[in-house]
Amino acid sequence: MTDAALLALIENYCREAGVRNLQKHIEKIYRKIALQLVRQGETIDATIASAQSIEPKNAKVDFDESVQKESLLGSSNPEERDETSEEDDKVQIDLPAEQSPCPDNQSTDNEVVKLSGSTSQFSPVAKESEEDKETETKTIEKVLIDKPNLNDYVGKPVFHADRIYDQTPTGVVMGLAWTSMGGSTLYIETTLVEEGEGKGALHVTGQLGDVMKESTQIAHTVARAILLEKEPENPFFANSKLHLHVPAGATPKDGPSAGCTMTTSLLSLALKKPVKKDLAMTGEVTLTGKILPIGGVKEKTIAARRSQVKTIVFPSANRRDFDELAPNVKEGLDVHFVDDYTQIFDLAFGDEHSQNIEK
Repeated sequence: MTDAALLALIENYCREAGVRNLQKHIEKIYRKIALQLVRQGETIDATIASAQSIEPKNAKVDFDESVQKESLLGSSNPEERDETSEEDDKVQIDLPAEQSPCPDNQSTDNEVVKLSGSTSQFSPVAKESEEDKETETKTIEKVLIDKPNLNDYVGKPVFHADRIYDQTPTGVVMGLAWTSMGGSTLYIETTLVEEGEGKGALHVTGQLGDVMKESTQIAHTVARAILLEKEPENPFFANSKLHLHVPAGATPKDGPSAGCTMTTSLLSLALKKPVKKDLAMTGEVTLTGKILPIGGVKEKTIAARRSQVKTIVFPSANRRDFDELAPNVKEGLDVHFVDDYTQIFDLAFGDEHSQNIEK
């Protein structure tokens, strides 16, 4: 089993923190391989049995023919003895069997020897030894489990890539969520439904819990305040009916940690500007724009690495949790710790003041 197959098994079938499910899948693969080898052995045994059932019949036919020849030769000897004299009979009787001058007996012996040689060529023992050698060579063949043939042993993947967009479009931001499988990325999508004088409203879908629905209202209020500060003459939120969705719709979601992600999604649509590539964020936002700490830092960091995220935004209060992670988990990540949403705004939209953000 190659390393690529083992990694694919972990990422697509066994994302749990423990290794019990991984062990079950590996044992399942070996059981299927053992079953294949047993079935191959049964087909080989069936071939050997069919060959053995045919060859003794041929040998029996040859043996019956030789017996008929000997009987015919034996029946011709008394006629010759009647024609010869009694002295000749005595001489023939006194001679040893191996010195008998009878050409018919010699030919008979030759026939028997020749017959025995022909039967040895078709003996079942020789066939069995050849088949045993073939069986041994087949049983020692290696079975290679690689990424392309992994589905033949464990079925279709249970988990799929969390990343939907290579580059998030306008109004879409990647968040981070904690799950029982160790964390995953979470997209917040916002789109414009209708625009008109005084039609500002927000519609929410995605099977969100009560806490998360409250977070959408808070994010909408904070986004309007930030837009009023950055672009006072932009009446986007006052005149736009918006729809905010959190995929996947069949998965229940709840919690306040997506507040900053929702705010960024709303501002991205209002400014008509996508966020930076490979950026993910998490943190609860208050009405005044403060970023509060969240849980599941380790799981969210692993989820970001799985989705090939390069930049992560965490609340400043979670710095200690992040510092306690293993070095291989933190490797290659550009992590920013913020305590106010204005810092996230500068980082997400490439403001000239982004270099002042605390790292």
